[in-house]
Amino acid sequence: MKTIQVYDPAMCCSTGICGPSVDPDLVNFAAMLSQLKGMGVHVERFNLAQQPMAFATNACVKEILAKEGTAALPISFWDGEVHLKGRYPTHDERPGWFQAAIEKKEAAV
Repeated sequence: MKTIQVYDPAMCCSTGICGPSVDPDLVNFAAMLSQLKGMGVHVERFNLAQQPMAFATNACVKEILAKEGTAALPISFWDGEVHLKGRYPTHDERPGWFQAAIEKKEAAV
């Protein structure tokens, strides 16, 4: 099973899809993660404002933040490896996330 961990910048709620002006990229990203969960992918999200210890206890995240600051957020990990940092996946990149999940699932069978 693939594991995806996302270390988000400080947001008002766990998904960032709250408040008067919602970023459509966050809505699409949250929907994609929900679909990936439905495919058996283990997904964890950490919000800097709500879970700062998750950032402090992950050596890789801590190192990236020390070097690049919060501009490096969000940071997405796939199976413990940095996959994307400083942004959420684009519309064109999202199918690749699904393909990777499918391939990982098929390899496990």
